[in-house]
Amino acid sequence: MRLYGYVRVSTVGQSRQGNSLEHQINQLGELGVSQDAIYIDSYTGSKVVRPEFSKLLSILQPGDKLIVTKLDRFARSLIEGVKIIDGLLERGVAIHILNMGVLDHTPTSILMRNIFLAFAEFERTMIIERTAEGKAIAKQKEGYREGRPKSYTPKQLNHAIGMLKNYSYKEVVEITGISKSTLIREKRLRSY
Repeated sequence: MRLYGYVRVSTVGQSRQGNSLEHQINQLGELGVSQDAIYIDSYTGSKVVRPEFSKLLSILQPGDKLIVTKLDRFARSLIEGVKIIDGLLERGVAIHILNMGVLDHTPTSILMRNIFLAFAEFERTMIIERTAEGKAIAKQKEGYREGRPKSYTPKQLNHAIGMLKNYSYKEVVEITGISKSTLIREKRLRSY
C-alpha cells in the first residue's frame, strides 16, 4: 500500500486556519505521506480542471490510500464528490479524510460524506452569492472601477515616465519605487 496526499489551496482558502498549503502538507507528512507523493493544486474549488489532482487520480492503484485534510479540498459539489469517491472506492483505493475518517460503502459513511459535500456546495454557493451582491453594491458607488486598485496615481506615473528622458529604467525604479515592468507597460500604453 502506498500513501498519497492531495492538497488544494486557493487565495481565499490560504488565509483560513487549516487550509494553508503548509498546514495541509504538515498534516499529511505527520501521517507518513512522503513529499514526492503529495500532489498540490492552487485553484479555487469552483474550477473543474485541476491538473495535479487529475494526475494523481490516474496513478492511484488498488490498495493505495489517498489522504486529504478536508473533503472540500478535492470536491466542492455533491455530484462531483460522489463521483470521485465512488470511482476510487470501486478501484480499491482507500480514502482517508482527516476531519471525517476513512470513507467506505457503509450507509453511515455514505450519509456523512453526502452531508459534508452538500454543506461544501452550499458554502461555495453562498460565497459566490455574497461576492455578487458586494460587487453590485460597489458598482452603484461613484468612482467604482472593476479589478484591483491602481498602485500609483496618474501624477506619479507621469513623473516617472518623464524621468525616463534623462534616466535609465534602473535609475527611475530606484528613485520612484515603480517597477520596470509597470514603467514599460505605462510607456507602451502612452505610445498608442
